[in-house]
Amino acid sequence: METEQEGFLEKVREWVKDIVVALILALIIRTFIVQAFRIPSGSMIPTLLVGDHLLVEKITYRFREPKRFEIIVFKFPLDKSKDYIKRVIGLPGDEIKIVNKEVYVNGKKLDEPYVQHTDPNVIPAQFSPRDNYGPVTVPKGHLFVMGDNRDNSYDSRFWGFVPEKDIVGKAFIIYFSCDSKSFFSLRCFTHIRWRRIGKLIH
Repeated sequence: METEQEGFLEKVREWVKDIVVALILALIIRTFIVQAFRIPSGSMIPTLLVGDHLLVEKITYRFREPKRFEIIVFKFPLDKSKDYIKRVIGLPGDEIKIVNKEVYVNGKKLDEPYVQHTDPNVIPAQFSPRDNYGPVTVPKGHLFVMGDNRDNSYDSRFWGFVPEKDIVGKAFIIYFSCDSKSFFSLRCFTHIRWRRIGKLIH
């Protein structure tokens, strides 16, 4: 006859097994399928706001190459321990040129309704690549990326191209958003941006 202690130990073993299985599944999902990120800076305003929490799926780019205008998360080329999020502007082989804040790809000006400019000043190329840049050709296996908050984004204009092998995934939905840098702060839960929750990222 099973003792009370043996029954308890059996339950503990079942709980441990369930927890281990759950952790393994979570690790698999995070590694191969989807991962959550929080936006800590304003480089992608107005598309993404500080305090947006989003999901990045890791499946799409296993079957096809990134497309222009898609928003991706990638390992920062100058420090692979950091993840950055930007919009794809240039694909391999594209010629990129920026003239007075206007972006040209292969000689054609891009239509960029998502872009925000906050500084009316135009900086000459000899002082900064922010507003006047190139022309440069995107190398094979690399991407040229930029932030939507164009005057306040540290992107390919400053540090170069993103190797495609360093792409983490494609941003696709905002699952939570609050006007706070800390998810666990009282301000976060009293300043929830309800309209942003469930918003697809384009």
